[in-house]
Amino acid sequence: MRAETQNIVAEIEKSLELLAQRMDYETAPHRLEEFNARVEDPNLWDNPDAAQKLMRDRQALVDSIETYERIRQELTDHVELIELGEAEGDDEVVADAEAALKSLQKTAAEKELEALLDGEADGNDTFLEINAGAGGTESCDWAAMLARMYVRWAEKKGYKVELQSESAGDEAGIKSAAYKISGHNAYGWLKSESGVHRLVRISPYDSAAKRHTSFSSVWVYPVVDDDIEIDVNPADIRVDTYRSSGAGGQHVNTTDSAVRITHIPTGIVVTSSEKSQHQNRDIAMKALKSRLYQQELDRRNAEINAAHEAKGDAGWGNQIRSYVLQPYQMVKDLRTNHETSDTKGVLDGDLDGFMAATLALNVSGKSRAEAQGED
Repeated sequence: MRAETQNIVAEIEKSLELLAQRMDYETAPHRLEEFNARVEDPNLWDNPDAAQKLMRDRQALVDSIETYERIRQELTDHVELIELGEAEGDDEVVADAEAALKSLQKTAAEKELEALLDGEADGNDTFLEINAGAGGTESCDWAAMLARMYVRWAEKKGYKVELQSESAGDEAGIKSAAYKISGHNAYGWLKSESGVHRLVRISPYDSAAKRHTSFSSVWVYPVVDDDIEIDVNPADIRVDTYRSSGAGGQHVNTTDSAVRITHIPTGIVVTSSEKSQHQNRDIAMKALKSRLYQQELDRRNAEINAAHEAKGDAGWGNQIRSYVLQPYQMVKDLRTNHETSDTKGVLDGDLDGFMAATLALNVSGKSRAEAQGED
C-alpha cells in the first residue's frame, strides 16, 4: 500500500477513535436498549415535549452508532480491495478503492467535526434573529437575502424552520426577522453565525449602478430545554400587545395578537406575531429565557469568545464575514480566513465549510485554554 494511502487510512482511523470516544461506543448498545424500553412506555406521550426530546436523543444515538459502524466497515472493505488488487496486479481495482478511501476520509472528517458539537446546548434547537443595519432599502434587502440563505441551509440539513416574527422594509426586503430552527445540533452549527455580515455589490436600487456596502446583524441563541431552569422575575418584564402584519408576502394579514416582552434589567426585547395572543406570549417567554441562557453561556465561554467580542461594539464594528459580489466575487470569514469564490452557492445556503472552519477554530482555542489551565 502506498504511503499516501496509508496516511489516509491513519486519518480515518483517528476520526473513528474520536467518534467512538464522543459517543462512548462501549456503552452505546446498552443506552440504546434503555431508550427503546422508554419509547415503548404507553404513558410516554403524556408529556409531548419530554417525549419529543427522548425521541431526538434516541435518534441522535442511533445515527452516531450507524455512522461509526458504516465508516469502519467501509474502511475495512476498501483496504481489503486495495490489498486484493495489489496481490492480483489489478491497478484499476486499486485506483477505485483509493478514490473511495479519499471520499471516505472527507466524510469521516466531517463527522468528526460534528461530533465535536458537545457544548452544553449544542444539540438544542435554536432561535435566529436577523436585523437590517443602517442604510435603508439596501440593508433591508441584504437582511432578506441572509434570511433566505439561512432558510435554504436549514432545509438542506433537514431542519424544521418556523418564522416567529417579521418586519417588512419600507420599500423592499425586511427590517428584521426571527426564526426557530429545530433539529439535532441546530444551535451547535448556527452559533458561529452570530455577528455582523457585510455585503458589497452593485446596487439594484441605484440608477447610477454604483457599488454599495450594506450591513445586517445575525444573532443566534439556543432554545432552552425544559430541564434547564431559567427564572424570570415577573416584576422584571413588561408585556405589550400590538397590531402587526404577519408573514405572507402580498397576502399579509393584520392581527391584534402580537406580543412584545421587554426584560427591563438587560434591555432584551423579544416578539412573536404569528399565532394567538396566548401562544405568542408563550413563544416570546421561551425566546426571552433562551436569550438569558445565551448570556450565561457567553459568560462561561468568555475565553473563547473574547477575541470575537473585542472586535468592537455590538454595532457594525463586529464584522465576522464579508460577501463581495463586485468588483470580484468572494465570501471570506474574517475569523478563520476561510473563503470561497462561489458566492451563489453560499447565498443558496452552502455554509457548512464556514461553520466547520469556525467550529474547528473554537475547538482548538478551547483545547489551548484547557491546556493552559492544566499548566
